[in-house]
Amino acid sequence: MTESEFLALAESTLDRIEGCLDKLNDDDVVDVECRRSGNVLEIEFLRNATKIIVNSQAPLQEMWVAARSGGYHYKRVGDEWRNTRDDSELFASLSQYVTEQGGAPVALG
Repeated sequence: MTESEFLALAESTLDRIEGCLDKLNDDDVVDVECRRSGNVLEIEFLRNATKIIVNSQAPLQEMWVAARSGGYHYKRVGDEWRNTRDDSELFASLSQYVTEQGGAPVALG
Protein backbone atom coordinates (compact mmCIF):
# COMPACT_ATOMS: atom_id res chain seq x y z
CA MET A 1 0.00 0.00 0.00
CA THR A 2 1.34 3.44 -0.87
CA GLU A 3 1.72 6.12 1.79
CA SER A 4 -1.15 8.16 0.31
CA GLU A 5 -3.40 5.05 0.31
CA PHE A 6 -2.48 4.39 3.94
CA LEU A 7 -3.16 7.99 4.95
CA ALA A 8 -6.60 7.94 3.30
CA LEU A 9 -7.45 4.62 4.96
CA ALA A 10 -6.20 5.79 8.36
CA GLU A 11 -8.22 9.01 8.04
CA SER A 12 -11.41 7.09 7.20
CA THR A 13 -10.76 4.70 10.12
CA LEU A 14 -10.38 7.59 12.58
CA ASP A 15 -13.54 9.22 11.13
CA ARG A 16 -15.45 5.96 11.58
CA ILE A 17 -14.30 5.55 15.21
CA GLU A 18 -15.18 9.15 16.02
CA GLY A 19 -18.61 8.81 14.36
CA CYS A 20 -19.42 5.65 16.34
CA LEU A 21 -18.44 7.29 19.61
CA ASP A 22 -20.34 10.50 18.84
CA LYS A 23 -23.46 8.38 18.24
CA LEU A 24 -22.97 6.50 21.52
CA ASN A 25 -22.62 9.83 23.30
CA ASP A 26 -25.73 11.28 21.59
CA ASP A 27 -27.69 8.13 22.54
CA ASP A 28 -26.54 8.49 26.20
CA VAL A 29 -24.81 5.10 26.15
CA VAL A 30 -21.43 6.49 27.27
CA ASP A 31 -20.42 9.98 28.32
CA VAL A 32 -17.50 10.52 25.97
CA GLU A 33 -15.84 13.44 24.24
CA CYS A 34 -13.66 13.06 21.15
CA ARG A 35 -10.97 15.51 20.10
CA ARG A 36 -9.07 15.23 16.87
CA SER A 37 -5.70 16.74 16.03
CA GLY A 38 -4.34 15.55 12.70
CA ASN A 39 -3.73 11.82 12.90
CA VAL A 40 -4.53 11.61 16.64
CA LEU A 41 -7.98 10.90 18.07
CA GLU A 42 -8.30 11.48 21.82
CA ILE A 43 -11.31 9.82 23.44
CA GLU A 44 -12.07 11.07 26.95
CA PHE A 45 -14.54 9.36 29.25
CA LEU A 46 -16.07 12.13 31.33
CA ARG A 47 -17.37 9.81 34.06
CA ASN A 48 -13.89 8.79 35.21
CA ALA A 49 -11.52 11.11 33.29
CA THR A 50 -9.75 8.22 31.55
CA LYS A 51 -8.69 8.36 27.91
CA ILE A 52 -8.09 6.19 24.90
CA ILE A 53 -5.77 7.54 22.21
CA VAL A 54 -5.94 6.22 18.64
CA ASN A 55 -3.42 7.41 16.09
CA SER A 56 -1.94 6.42 12.77
CA GLN A 57 1.75 5.70 12.26
CA ALA A 58 2.44 6.30 8.57
CA PRO A 59 6.08 5.09 8.54
CA LEU A 60 4.96 1.68 9.88
CA GLN A 61 1.52 1.75 8.22
CA GLU A 62 -0.10 0.91 11.54
CA MET A 63 -2.88 2.20 13.77
CA TRP A 64 -1.87 2.51 17.42
CA VAL A 65 -4.18 2.42 20.42
CA ALA A 66 -3.30 3.46 23.97
CA ALA A 67 -5.93 2.43 26.52
CA ARG A 68 -5.95 1.91 30.26
CA SER A 69 -5.28 -1.80 29.61
CA GLY A 70 -2.15 -1.13 27.51
CA GLY A 71 -0.74 -0.13 24.15
CA TYR A 72 -1.63 -1.96 20.92
CA HIS A 73 -0.51 -1.90 17.28
CA TYR A 74 -2.79 -2.80 14.36
CA LYS A 75 -1.64 -3.56 10.82
CA ARG A 76 -3.90 -3.84 7.77
CA VAL A 77 -4.60 -7.45 6.77
CA GLY A 78 -7.07 -7.75 3.91
CA ASP A 79 -10.00 -5.51 4.81
CA GLU A 80 -9.30 -5.32 8.57
CA TRP A 81 -6.88 -3.80 11.05
CA ARG A 82 -5.38 -6.74 12.99
CA ASN A 83 -3.40 -6.64 16.23
CA THR A 84 0.25 -7.44 15.55
CA ARG A 85 0.45 -9.60 18.72
CA ASP A 86 -2.81 -11.53 19.06
CA ASP A 87 -4.52 -10.95 15.67
CA SER A 88 -7.62 -9.36 17.27
CA GLU A 89 -9.56 -6.90 15.09
CA LEU A 90 -9.37 -3.15 15.82
CA PHE A 91 -13.09 -2.37 16.17
CA ALA A 92 -13.75 -5.47 18.29
CA SER A 93 -10.85 -4.52 20.57
CA LEU A 94 -11.93 -0.89 20.77
CA SER A 95 -15.42 -2.06 21.73
CA GLN A 96 -13.86 -3.92 24.66
CA TYR A 97 -11.68 -0.95 25.72
CA VAL A 98 -14.62 1.49 25.51
CA THR A 99 -16.80 -0.93 27.49
CA GLU A 100 -14.12 -1.20 30.20
CA GLN A 101 -13.45 2.54 30.45
CA GLY A 102 -16.93 3.83 29.64
CA GLY A 103 -18.82 1.59 32.04
CA ALA A 104 -21.47 0.40 29.55
CA PRO A 105 -21.38 -2.45 27.04
CA VAL A 106 -20.80 -1.16 23.50
CA ALA A 107 -20.15 -2.58 20.06
CA LEU A 108 -18.39 -0.28 17.61
CA GLY A 109 -19.30 -1.17 14.06
